Amino acid sequence: MNWVEGVVVYILIWWVVIFAVLPFGAKPPDHIATGHASAPAKPRLWLKAGIVTVVSAVIWFAIHAVVQSDLISFRGS
Repeated sequence: MNWVEGVVVYILIWWVVIFAVLPFGAKPPDHIATGHASAPAKPRLWLKAGIVTVVSAVIWFAIHAVVQSDLISFRGS
C-alpha cells in the first residue's frame, strides 16, 4: 500500500466511524429557545472528532498490517 492508498483508506475509515459515533450522547435540549427541537443540546463535536481520529488510526494500522503481511492479497495470483 503506497501513501496515497493509505491516505484514501484512512479518510474512508474516518468517515464511516464518524457517522457511527455521531449519535452517541446526543440528547435533545430540555428547553428550546431558538433553533430546531431535534438539534442536540451539547453535541461535543471536537471530542467526537478526536475519538474518531484515534479509533480510525487503530483500524487503519490493523488494515495496513494485514495488507503488508499478504494475509489478504489484492494483487492476484
